[in-house]
Amino acid sequence: MPPEKASNVTPFDPNAAQSGGQGFQKGGQGFGQGKPKPPVDINDPTRSQPWDADAEKGVLSCFLHDPTNLLNDAQVNLPDEAFYHPANQLLYKVMKEFNNGTRPVEYIALTNYLRDAGHLDKIGGAGMLSELLNFVPTPAHYGYYKGILRDKHLLRRIIHACTESVQNAYEFNEDVPALLDRVEERVMSVRDDTESRDTIKPLKHHVMEAFDSIEEMLKDPGKLRGIPTGYRKLDGLSNGLQGGEMFVLAARPSMGKTSLVMNMVEHAALTNEVPVAVFSLEMSAVMLVRRLIVARAGVSMSRIMNGMLSREELRAVTRACSDLQKANIFIDETPGLNILDFRAKCRRLKKQHNIGMIAIDYLQLMTAPTKKSDSRQNEIAAISAGIKAVAKELNVPVVVLAQLNRAVESRKGQRPMLSDLRESGSIEQDADMVGLLTRADYAGSKQEDDSKDRKDAEAEDEASKGKGLLIIAKNRNGPTDDVPLKFIAELMRFTEREFDENEKAGGD
Repeated sequence: MPPEKASNVTPFDPNAAQSGGQGFQKGGQGFGQGKPKPPVDINDPTRSQPWDADAEKGVLSCFLHDPTNLLNDAQVNLPDEAFYHPANQLLYKVMKEFNNGTRPVEYIALTNYLRDAGHLDKIGGAGMLSELLNFVPTPAHYGYYKGILRDKHLLRRIIHACTESVQNAYEFNEDVPALLDRVEERVMSVRDDTESRDTIKPLKHHVMEAFDSIEEMLKDPGKLRGIPTGYRKLDGLSNGLQGGEMFVLAARPSMGKTSLVMNMVEHAALTNEVPVAVFSLEMSAVMLVRRLIVARAGVSMSRIMNGMLSREELRAVTRACSDLQKANIFIDETPGLNILDFRAKCRRLKKQHNIGMIAIDYLQLMTAPTKKSDSRQNEIAAISAGIKAVAKELNVPVVVLAQLNRAVESRKGQRPMLSDLRESGSIEQDADMVGLLTRADYAGSKQEDDSKDRKDAEAEDEASKGKGLLIIAKNRNGPTDDVPLKFIAELMRFTEREFDENEKAGGD
């Protein structure tokens, strides 16, 4: 045997020979299986991208056999880039243009058009079109050829995304966490684009889904279909927080909107065992958890801050901490969170922990990847649309806190309205539900009245202490109304209450 081939022969193993000769009979690396494939050189510039010439020709040939049905399907399922060869891609574009009603998709019309446009040589001449006519005998296998094209196109997109990421990693001039988010975004966009195609379903499919949901409601009348908030009237208006919906909870500063949303988070995670993600852009995670402990234990925040707890109060705090340790609440305290980072983190949490609810505190502190020259309104619009898109993609309710502008403080009666939302246009449009929180005892919301004496004013202040109102100003899938609440400041908790005699419920 020549020396240069000796290295390909499996060395004789006496142990293998004694146990049945596996080195030759089963292993067979030197004789039976041939040479192993050489490792792929990812730096080889001559290596072509994945594509299949016969599959591309097969699809084009099928179009010539049955253009009306197959080209309509292809326009939804196959982007131009699914054809790798420039000639095939050019011919596909012309066929789609003809299919829109300009000319018949057939040999003579295509030949004349390409000749007049000076493109006939680019596709290989009239002989190429003639070859396509007889390349496949029937369009019956179109689905198989199309599958090959989509797979090859997906592989090329993966290669492109990863190549860009590798190059950016070598030549990075930005923060590494930002680069990592861009890499994830590129790879995820490949999946998103793939899954977003051909999603149109016939009406009968949606009718059956709707009927199943109605049937489910009839089996258990009165049952909430969404995640309960812990407030009966609010749940009655919304039927619980619904997956895919964006609930904007807005108020002026210090009204207690953070406390209200954390009360909802606590109820969802502890009472209903729903995993919840909380994005706190204003407050640290420790401060948020401290609020959760106070509300859960029913112990005054000031007593905890002063370190003056009775034995019973200490036991209550300990029990609250024990309960919260079991809760699936995930807090992200990244300041100035970018909407792209938010989306990436939500996707991870959904995959890893199957989160069923998201809370954001608060919208105006988020950032969007827009140019500095863009207006703040455009940035808020991008953020709002991004949040709504995450709600729909993950099919979870997203409760978003937002700020109201100062206009409410100058209005008689100081009842908030939708127009009081900062940069209200896009937020109001994207939100499925908008709740405006106000409190009668909030400093700055009270009106001075010289006709009242001091005792009457003090009595009125005492009666209105903690009295809150959540005004459901928009409800895309239900009625609007006012939800009366009471805020217990020392416990950081909102509770339900009944309307007073002098109060009038709002709504449609």
